Amino acid sequence: MKIAVVDYGMGNLRSVSKALEHVAPQATVVVTSDPDQVVKADRVVFPGQGAMPDCIRELDRRGLRAAVIECTRRRPFLGICIGLQMLFERSEEGDVAGLQVFHGTVRRFRAEDMGAGRYKVPHMGWNGVQQTAQHPMWQGIPDGARFYFVHSYYAIPGEARLTCGATHYGLAFCSAVARENIFAVQFHPEKSQSSGLRLLSNFIEWNP
Repeated sequence: MKIAVVDYGMGNLRSVSKALEHVAPQATVVVTSDPDQVVKADRVVFPGQGAMPDCIRELDRRGLRAAVIECTRRRPFLGICIGLQMLFERSEEGDVAGLQVFHGTVRRFRAEDMGAGRYKVPHMGWNGVQQTAQHPMWQGIPDGARFYFVHSYYAIPGEARLTCGATHYGLAFCSAVARENIFAVQFHPEKSQSSGLRLLSNFIEWNP
């Protein structure tokens, strides 16, 4: 099995690749910016951190947009953090268009929505994830398990059925989405200890 971790210069790539190697020692994990390697992989992980406009620009500069979109159609695909946000139509961060794989937008946390002074932005640290829909990726992970988050923006799916995980931080927001061969999370499984490793292990075994 070959797992491609998409490298467009904006992700926590070493931590992601090391976590994948830990849960799947039999697999070949490749961190790559080569579109051909991405398309030919058996499974694709699409991580990201930083500003959305920079992520989209670097993705395009390296010629990876088409490869990523193709893989969302036909490979087990895991998006992480901004790798989730980029799957939507548009983000308030820089008013930039995403990859438009999913209907919906990405919005910044607003103090007026959250209770001024009680919640800081970015949302950083451990928080629980409620499993709002059954999915093989949740296997062996307790409902409400805590994962590690670092973000100032969150996705608002245009279709309610996309949401399969939700988290409360002043307001309830979508923290996991799923459709067919795609599963994407706002949190960082590679930084989330046993629950994060279990989710990555489930990704290795998942056959959508």
